Amino acid sequence: MRQIIIGNWKMNGTKALVETMAREVSSRAASLACDLVLCPPATLIVPLVAALGGAPAKVGGQDCDARASGAHTGDIAATMLREVGASHVILGHSERRADHGESDALICAKVAAARAAGLTPIVCVGEDEAARQAGRAEAVVMGQLAASLPADFADPPAGLVAYEPIWAIGSGRTPTTDDIAAMHGAIRAALRDRFGAAGGAIAILYGGSVKPGNAAALLALAEVGGALVGGASLVPGDFLAIAAAAAPALGRAPGAS
Repeated sequence: MRQIIIGNWKMNGTKALVETMAREVSSRAASLACDLVLCPPATLIVPLVAALGGAPAKVGGQDCDARASGAHTGDIAATMLREVGASHVILGHSERRADHGESDALICAKVAAARAAGLTPIVCVGEDEAARQAGRAEAVVMGQLAASLPADFADPPAGLVAYEPIWAIGSGRTPTTDDIAAMHGAIRAALRDRFGAAGGAIAILYGGSVKPGNAAALLALAEVGGALVGGASLVPGDFLAIAAAAAPALGRAPGAS
């Protein structure tokens, strides 16, 4: 299975970046041994879809509401994202959990709404530094995983899981490769335990200060099915350098050791 490299622009980006990114991706995506998804702010989804044209890259949203419609000012329904060309949506990102108090139950409802709309949900889980220092990192992640995924999460087309150690996001720090491999292994075991054989085919992405300099080492780890990239996804050259690092892992199926 090809690895997946997802760019989360967060609350950044301009039409100029859309044009530059689309041009660079269009010229190089076909030569990469991975799949690309770009998740800009909602205001840039339409121009990015248009700028990419027929390029082999997909576009996603950064959040969606659990409800289909209604008097919910400022919110965006999953069906709206789908209608304007999005194929994926990030849900449960640590910044949404922290800044907006999103619970696992709410995230689970959003995942269900995304699947119903035909979107592939990218569900984020991860521990903060306090949990890591207290030796509770795995317990926290397993709890989020169990409560954030609906029963049909592994049904085709399956959703994606992204492990993001919160303390590493934007800090320039990363866990050791042993720590990352151990957490991805624990997530894989939990997915298999819950979903059976289908749980072995769900891609588990790593997100947490992924950069061109560390991408090859991270993407070579067992059970790492790709990367959720933050700041580096705003620099076309850096984002594509990370994507190029996925080549050595071509053909390694999720669940392989």
